Amino acid sequence: MKYMLMMNTPSGGPYQIAKWPPHDIQAHIEFMKQLAMDLSTSGELVAAEGLAGPEQAKLVRASHDGMPITDGVFPETKEFLAGFWIVDVEGPERAYQIAAKASTAPGPGGEPLYLGIEVRQVMSAPPQDMP
Repeated sequence: MKYMLMMNTPSGGPYQIAKWPPHDIQAHIEFMKQLAMDLSTSGELVAAEGLAGPEQAKLVRASHDGMPITDGVFPETKEFLAGFWIVDVEGPERAYQIAAKASTAPGPGGEPLYLGIEVRQVMSAPPQDMP
């Protein structure tokens, strides 16, 4: 089963990585690289990416004439998606284990961040109970 693990972080909260000392940023990145390597070696990693902050985000929708309408940036957002992993694992318990590991990524001073990681199954077909 495939699951998407989404690392959400509060805006203005502990994940202000650009404000961290360089050695703390490097430790955080090395942790993330090692996690990706471990998941790749085990055959569980489908994809993993870090994302730009909300200060670069745009919400896009089509207007009635099909032209894009953009809104944003959203620096006032309470939380934002900092990055994600897509894993292919035996079941939800393994996805939860990986999410818990990702949650312990080091922050300033090497202290674990304990960020919330949302875990959602990737749907390969409509749910069985749909008409």
